[in-house]
Amino acid sequence: MTDKPHHVPKPFFALPDYRLLALTGADAMPFAQSQFMNDVSMLADGQYQWNGWLNAKGRLIALFALLRLDAQTLWLLLPDAAPEMLAAELGRYVFRSKVKLTPRTDLHVAGKFEETASESMQISDNVVLLPWPGARQIAIGAQASPPDEAGYAAWRAADLEAGIPRLDPQQAPKWTPQQLSLQRLRAYSVKKGCYPGQEIVARTHFLGQAKRGLVLLRTLTPAASGDALMQAERSVGEIVSTAGTLALAVLPDDAQALTLNGQAVELLS
Repeated sequence: MTDKPHHVPKPFFALPDYRLLALTGADAMPFAQSQFMNDVSMLADGQYQWNGWLNAKGRLIALFALLRLDAQTLWLLLPDAAPEMLAAELGRYVFRSKVKLTPRTDLHVAGKFEETASESMQISDNVVLLPWPGARQIAIGAQASPPDEAGYAAWRAADLEAGIPRLDPQQAPKWTPQQLSLQRLRAYSVKKGCYPGQEIVARTHFLGQAKRGLVLLRTLTPAASGDALMQAERSVGEIVSTAGTLALAVLPDDAQALTLNGQAVELLS
């Protein structure tokens, strides 16, 4: 007999807002490199990075984890954006490229809190596992996991605590990568070649013009995305994402003594 505690694996639960878009074909990599804001050429098989797609004004249309399964297969793991919408919009730029955009509605995304999860992406015949910020793990496969309302609420809060902005339709496209502090996720590049919005991203970076960023805060009552944050009687910021009384907001670097709907808010980071 032993007194050592046994590690009981935690169950996965469904992440219904997380969906997949596949890019496949001989030109999948160069197409992604030309359209997305991070350096796709840095990925090897079995790796993933944070990435996104911008409009010509440098505003974020969709944020996603970009998974490279092999040289002709990329998966976009989308926390919020609809894969059908994104496929239709990206399809306008395919032209003669040998790339196919396919929403993978046959696959399900699940998550669990797991401090002992592997630090690298794992690919098997039945499931893809990848580590997620905040001591979590994601599973992608054909088998659906059960729903867990409390677990998913905790997951969304953990996303915000990890600096992952959850964007509803009214928040995209609205913000630049710098305003959403996406450098924390290493989600964009200022050194790779051209992509939509690249000039604005690079200019903001090299001229040091990013005066606003993403801040985690706590409100006394639940907020809504789009709510204004006040400093004295002046609007200085806006709520981007919420999870209960947690929220991410775009605020000036020197923001302090803020209120929301007349109530004080607590700045957490």
